[in-house]
Amino acid sequence: MWVVGVSYGAAAHGIGLAWWQILLMSCVVLAGSSEFVLVSVVAAGGVPIVGALAGLLVNARNFSYALSIGRFVRTDKTIYAAAHIVNDETAVYSAPHRDPVAARRAFLVCGLAVVVAWPLGGLTGALVGQVIASPETLGLDAAFPALMAALALPALRDPDTRWAAVFGGTIALATAGFVTAGLPVMLALLGIPIGRLATRRRPAAEPIPEEVDA
Repeated sequence: MWVVGVSYGAAAHGIGLAWWQILLMSCVVLAGSSEFVLVSVVAAGGVPIVGALAGLLVNARNFSYALSIGRFVRTDKTIYAAAHIVNDETAVYSAPHRDPVAARRAFLVCGLAVVVAWPLGGLTGALVGQVIASPETLGLDAAFPALMAALALPALRDPDTRWAAVFGGTIALATAGFVTAGLPVMLALLGIPIGRLATRRRPAAEPIPEEVDA
């Protein structure tokens, strides 16, 4: 996660953000996807408000994460801190555990690691961006897509998710370059209902008739 944070920090420095702005956003937002979306939109010439709205929309998926995490988090005041660390990584690491205690432990350990590694990575990337003129030459820009691919691949076993990814990716690629920067990411979410519709309309396999003994 630290390496991905470095990638974000270097990219954010490239669009003109100061190191303290990068660090503050890393601590307050604590959501790599939305932060990368904001940076990419601004880098492509889009206005920051579009980037912020796109980031919020992308982060709406955390609502579904929270529904699954709600089964094991405590319902006292610590639930606000738990909500802050709901993200892709904590959801993935806690989901396989059926025991609530083990799930909560995995969630907290992963969440605390993200809380520490992400801001430190962002700060490191901001400092690297000040020293190296083209941080992308280090290959840091590939860190985040690699992480997202590693987290998403297991989910593609589900037909709904697989078709949503196919249609969403197609929509994003088809609209890129024709609409305002940031909108392809938002339009890609249309792949979710389209994917569900596609799986629902697939004809069920006909049952194989059993052989009857003469």
